[in-house]
Amino acid sequence: MFITSPDLAAESGIRHAFFTREGGVSDGIYASLNGGLGSSDDKAAIAENRARMARHLAVEPSHLVSLWQVHSPDVAVVTGPWQGERPKADAMVTVSRDVALGISTADCGPILFADAEARVIGAAHSGWKGAFSGVVGATVTEMEKLGARRERILAVLGPTISAKAYEVGPEFVERFRAENATYARFFTASERAAHMMFDLPAFIALKAQEAGIGRFVDLALCTYGDEARFFSYRRTTHRDEPDYGRLISAIALG
Repeated sequence: MFITSPDLAAESGIRHAFFTREGGVSDGIYASLNGGLGSSDDKAAIAENRARMARHLAVEPSHLVSLWQVHSPDVAVVTGPWQGERPKADAMVTVSRDVALGISTADCGPILFADAEARVIGAAHSGWKGAFSGVVGATVTEMEKLGARRERILAVLGPTISAKAYEVGPEFVERFRAENATYARFFTASERAAHMMFDLPAFIALKAQEAGIGRFVDLALCTYGDEARFFSYRRTTHRDEPDYGRLISAIALG
């Protein structure tokens, strides 16, 4: 049902989980632990799935908070369950003990952050757009405002599409090269002409390094390649399926 990071598990007073697609009640293409509020799955099934996740993290179901993710660098500060609609942002930070920060992904990178000494945690959704526009650094900056120190922060990247499964076109490659010529190292040749394979986890790792994060860990789990455990937007697209489930990666203070 979930995967844990040994590094995060060793941090005192931090609870976390990278939930897989296993252990829920959803059917069909959403089977079975779909936590995506934006999916077209049965709402009662989503609620039950999220309640199971919340119980594992020792918070009330309503206190497993998620965002309306828009592939931005924007960060929300969480003090409790949202009142009204979820804010449009792609990262959250908190010092509150009664909430779990839940990021939704299906190929993009879920990153969980913790400064255990300062008792500050964060969570970010980092696809290529978020990583490119600075969501990693923005999360660290907001954590610092709550008392964290970036050199003490541990950040763990959960299940993410790997370079061997992430083919992109020439316009994508040019966007990165135009921004910084050294970004060419994140691309390798594809079997298709004019296409390349993009290493999103490595690019996120660079952004963590640039942000001055003390420790960055990549669990090296590919969402596309492990259908038994993970949902994948790209796999769904290749199969021409109508929708896809979402994985939840979450962190809370103990």
